[in-house]
Amino acid sequence: MATVTSFPDHLRERFRTLLARLVALPSVAAEGRALGETAQAVAELLRELGLDAEIHQTAGAPVVFAERRVAGAPTVLFYNHYDVQPADPLELWSSDPFELSERDGKLYGRGTGDDKGELVSRLVALEWLRERHGGELPIGVVMLIEGEEEVGSPTMEAYVEANAERLAADACFWEAGIVDATDRPQLVCGLKGVVAIDLEVRTAAYDQHSGLGPVVPNAAWRMAAAVASLRDTDGRVLIDGFYDRVRAATPTEHAVIESTGAAARDESVDLGAEIGVERFHAGASGAEFQRRLQLEPVVNVNGIHSGYGGAGSKTVLPASASAKLDIRLVPNQDPDEIVRLLRAHLDRHGFADVALTHRERPGLPARVDPAHPWLRHAAAALEEAFGVPAVITVSSGGSGPLHPFSERLGLPVAMVGVNYAGGRIHSPDEHIRWRDVERGTLALVRTMERFAGLDAPASTSL
Repeated sequence: MATVTSFPDHLRERFRTLLARLVALPSVAAEGRALGETAQAVAELLRELGLDAEIHQTAGAPVVFAERRVAGAPTVLFYNHYDVQPADPLELWSSDPFELSERDGKLYGRGTGDDKGELVSRLVALEWLRERHGGELPIGVVMLIEGEEEVGSPTMEAYVEANAERLAADACFWEAGIVDATDRPQLVCGLKGVVAIDLEVRTAAYDQHSGLGPVVPNAAWRMAAAVASLRDTDGRVLIDGFYDRVRAATPTEHAVIESTGAAARDESVDLGAEIGVERFHAGASGAEFQRRLQLEPVVNVNGIHSGYGGAGSKTVLPASASAKLDIRLVPNQDPDEIVRLLRAHLDRHGFADVALTHRERPGLPARVDPAHPWLRHAAAALEEAFGVPAVITVSSGGSGPLHPFSERLGLPVAMVGVNYAGGRIHSPDEHIRWRDVERGTLALVRTMERFAGLDAPASTSL
């Protein structure tokens, strides 16, 4: 039967209205801002959808839980989050980050892509599904929306363990999905683990006149040298033992990587043009670009802070310096062991004075089987909605609390959504495109219909 391919005008307006309500709430997890208020707003939206919504208190931010089971029908669990990244630097935004704005077919604001726009697409998809099938949801729904994803989801593993029975489902939609730099929808089957690290060093009691540079150690140089010791010029990590436990890719994973890398359009070319990078590490392209991106762990520097950065000059020797790192892990790597190896590396290379603080609870890596029926339904739905075959991706370069959902709950997980490669997630002018909202929301609807054995309505109007 014919699929409804046009995004209904009333749902388009509904999407814009709901997203504006959520973007206006500055729910920055790192700053603890507006988390309770946003949880209440999300719970109210779920109740408007006809779900039984509850707010569960945790040791951190509240979790919003909602469900509506349907006898004899499969149940889909939706995992999303309502917290966002800080908006800084504010001066680089073209409009207020906490006020939804629309320009040239794009919706701008903090959280439009990560993850409030994705959450709203799920709500609208469920409304659309209900309208397509006689005014009632034809499947069971469980929704879990947390408020600490952007700080590593420190309470999520314990929450899933404590609520495993209530979270029982047949399949899961993860928080987001993306259209790659070649404008093809990706179906992501895994996430990397992550460890967040602070480094600090002090070389004097206070900043000194730079005339003492020939004899007084400079904390900025010290930190720069410590950070530079962690990777070579091609991006390979130089910490002894870092790669020892990396799990070898399965034959299926290798086949997926090779297929993606051999595609007629090499994503690395389009991505480089989109983000302004002329050459990737080691000149990687094609299958090698995909292998590195999806299968390799990495140490990243998020920022280095020291000394004077204001207007004009200030001739000082910084007495202190700090750096923030994140380490992205792949299956079989243990976060605690990696931190120990980092500490040993710094000591061995003469940086015992560089203090190391392990921030936040680490996220464990996880992958799901690309051949699972739920993912096959999602791939078919994405091709319907976008008009081109989905690109199967073994693992995102990003991280999230997938592990307890795939391992403890045993759920097949599909990442289908409304983001695209140029959406500036975590950066100023974060945005989503209407065309991805329309197609990504339809893909959600069609995945659920396919999974439940439901035909799409024959009519193209509602």
